[in-house]
Amino acid sequence: MRKDPNVSLVYSTDVGRISPEAEIKDIPTGDGIVRIHKDSKGRKGKGVSVIKGLSLNEKDLKALAQKIKKQCGCGGTVKEFNIEVQTDNRELLKTLLEKLNYTVKLAGG
Repeated sequence: MRKDPNVSLVYSTDVGRISPEAEIKDIPTGDGIVRIHKDSKGRKGKGVSVIKGLSLNEKDLKALAQKIKKQCGCGGTVKEFNIEVQTDNRELLKTLLEKLNYTVKLAGG
């Protein structure tokens, strides 16, 4: 019996969902400037601040997000190499990131 190269295993009753072979996500490279955007689309009017442009791997990004959330006293998450913090206080985020030696710009309205 030959294996078809176009068919791959997706689910098994032994282990459940099967992840693709060694799916490695590339760290996006930017211009070295961290930008803080304000976003409220798809969140029922609740505003969040999105921190973009950090060239960190996922583990370091989650650790930085944890530190920022503790300093701000709010929640947040890491999505697609961006940090979403549930606050509108972008000035506080800017000072926190500047203390960590990042070049920061406030982007958007």
